[in-house]
Amino acid sequence: MKIIDLYILKRYLATFSVMLLMFIPIGIVIDVSEKVNKMIENKIPFVEIALYYLNFTIYFANLLFPIFLFLSVIWFTSKLANNTEIIAILSSGISFTRFLRPYIVGATIVSLVVLLAGFFIVPKASQGFNDFRYQYLKGGGKEKMRKTSDVFRQINDDVFIHVTNYNQSSKMGFNFTLEKFDKQKKLQFKITASRIKFNEKSKKYTLYNYTRRSVGPLNDKIVSETKKDTVFPFELEDLTPTVYVAETLTLGELNDFIEKERKRGSGNIDTYLVVLYKKYSLPVSAFILTIIAVSVSAMKRRGGMGMNLAIGIGIAFTFVFFDKIFGTLAEKSSIPPFLAVWLPNALFGILAVYLLRNAKR
Repeated sequence: MKIIDLYILKRYLATFSVMLLMFIPIGIVIDVSEKVNKMIENKIPFVEIALYYLNFTIYFANLLFPIFLFLSVIWFTSKLANNTEIIAILSSGISFTRFLRPYIVGATIVSLVVLLAGFFIVPKASQGFNDFRYQYLKGGGKEKMRKTSDVFRQINDDVFIHVTNYNQSSKMGFNFTLEKFDKQKKLQFKITASRIKFNEKSKKYTLYNYTRRSVGPLNDKIVSETKKDTVFPFELEDLTPTVYVAETLTLGELNDFIEKERKRGSGNIDTYLVVLYKKYSLPVSAFILTIIAVSVSAMKRRGGMGMNLAIGIGIAFTFVFFDKIFGTLAEKSSIPPFLAVWLPNALFGILAVYLLRNAKR
């Protein structure tokens, strides 16, 4: 049976690789046709474009790998079924579960590659991909890369700051507020300014229409100045991370970033957690989709391979749809990120068990 295992495993990995090599160039051609006018208008250097499409390839492959994997398994398993190879294997006394073994080995290899790529390779590709889009292709350029309105951050356990608007190019924030609390959570002092500007040379902040109110036991002390230079233990750029920052961090960096943002009271924690949990849930989907694909395509149908592909495409896109919907709900509603990310795998895992039982019959 080892020869058959190796045969199926080679077909599994080879068909998946060919599927990637077929669809990625198609994705690149479509992307070029949509963006070529803007690239010419913005006079983007060829090196930048080439690097963008290298990152695009990695980003695109990681994003749609469940569909590619599912269709590739459907494709070559349907061919085995149409050639009566599967019937011959099962008629020799091999159980369907044993027949499934090389598929599981293939899914393990693919999932490990996806897992490691998601930890270390995809984040860098995502950064290059998104930086290019926001810098050259999206209206507003780098300004749209960051959350620039109603920025609130907790600097440490006792210090909180807020700006209503932040301008990335001028490094200036408007309607700045800083509040310092003591260990009993009582307000010690509050600083306000109509504008705050960071000076890169001096590494100091300039506050305009500065007011500091110190809270005393009997009365408060208020100090006001038209303009004041001072030092703060933060940088405005750190307080307004790019909107896609979580996608650009490796596993260790992402865990540290989430912990830091949690202490700062960030309102985007759920978005960052969705990215973290997907690094683990996406590889697991390789096993689930493989079992579903084999169960659907292992037996001959009247419609032949075309019917199997039609069913496979429907299931694959339904999985991606559920994955995107629940991920968005976790970011925008009160659904726990862990539940939202893993629910599609749980639902399709149940479907995989059901289909596998029917296939064994």
